[in-house]
Amino acid sequence: MIKTIEASLTEGYTHPVRDVLWGHVYMTDKQALLTQALPFLKLSRIFQLGPVYQVYPGATHTRASHSIGVYHLGRRLLQNLAERGASLWLTDEGVKSFMAACLLHDIGHFPYTHSLKELPLISHETLTGSIILTEPLKSLVADTGADPYLTAAIVDKGITEIKSDELFFYRKLLSGALDPDKLDYLNRDARYCGVPYGAQDVDFILSRLYPDKERGADIDSRLIPNVESILFSKYLMYRTVYWHRNVRSATAMVKKAILNGLESKKISGEQLYNLDDTGLFTLLEEKTDDQLIKNVHEGRIFITFAEIPHDQIDITAMRDIKYRSQAEKKIEAVLGIKDIIIDIPEPVSFETGLFVIDENCSFSGSSSAFKSELVNAFIKTLYTVRVFIDKKYKNTLKTFSDSCDIIKQITEGE
Repeated sequence: MIKTIEASLTEGYTHPVRDVLWGHVYMTDKQALLTQALPFLKLSRIFQLGPVYQVYPGATHTRASHSIGVYHLGRRLLQNLAERGASLWLTDEGVKSFMAACLLHDIGHFPYTHSLKELPLISHETLTGSIILTEPLKSLVADTGADPYLTAAIVDKGITEIKSDELFFYRKLLSGALDPDKLDYLNRDARYCGVPYGAQDVDFILSRLYPDKERGADIDSRLIPNVESILFSKYLMYRTVYWHRNVRSATAMVKKAILNGLESKKISGEQLYNLDDTGLFTLLEEKTDDQLIKNVHEGRIFITFAEIPHDQIDITAMRDIKYRSQAEKKIEAVLGIKDIIIDIPEPVSFETGLFVIDENCSFSGSSSAFKSELVNAFIKTLYTVRVFIDKKYKNTLKTFSDSCDIIKQITEGE
């Protein structure tokens, strides 16, 4: 069994793909064919970070390059875990399915997917599972030695027909504190944005992981500083890149345009699912004629009118997009302007779920400095509620403090 798993991870990987971050990434010829299929090629036309390039011009890397990076790290991860005992429960078909899942985990993405979770749309994980089980990918995945159904189920947890310890193990690996997805995007996003925050010691991290059939991968205390680095890097990337006020503004404008289009029935969710970046803007401009989308496309991003700490507003109620839309209309009526957008940060977690073997406890209970107080401080800093307005209203509105008072009164229902 051990020899079979080693062969699954080492033999036949002769097709090189050159990656900016990881150098040569080797695939089998059959795996390389997956990257030439139309669903994967679409990812090369979707920016990994959406409108971030308007703040960090270098951030034009795509979901295709990210997916290749996740595949590369996923293979290295399995190689290390197999050497430490995971080969006892892994199968050749399972290994090939996991690598296919790493490579294809984002094919259900359409532009701005992560920012649209509160809209009535199908999740990208569900879309990914469906695409994997549809031709041409279904046959191409099978040709790599993988099981298309297992591959789809690793990504889409809504697929419940398959029940196996191996499936749950792979799900833990692909979606966890030290998963190949996070290790790639933190490093890749930092590189392309030109910021130092995301770089991680991937070699050391992968060398200090230990397989667990139920938990996925455990660590020992020597890896605690690396996990802390990942958590702090994630915080800094959110604060300076992912949730930069101008990025939040552009994203909120696109989300509002899509919501308007869906509510007016000028567009449907089905029209969004297979689009690339250009296709999304073309659809919205042609079908909705929404000035918001034109503004984003042409770089006219709304300015920040007000910023309110999350603990000074009923953020739970404001997460309801219908309630938020009503509050926006009330503020527009009071201030006498149009297209007010209230931006509420999505929930983000700094929990790891990791188990520290030599300390016999979870990461949160370990010798790490990342206790609940520190995590809560991170969240408090990040969760800033912002109100965006068209720049043309900048000199006609009340002062910042007065605006905050008005907004808080309206959103609290007074």
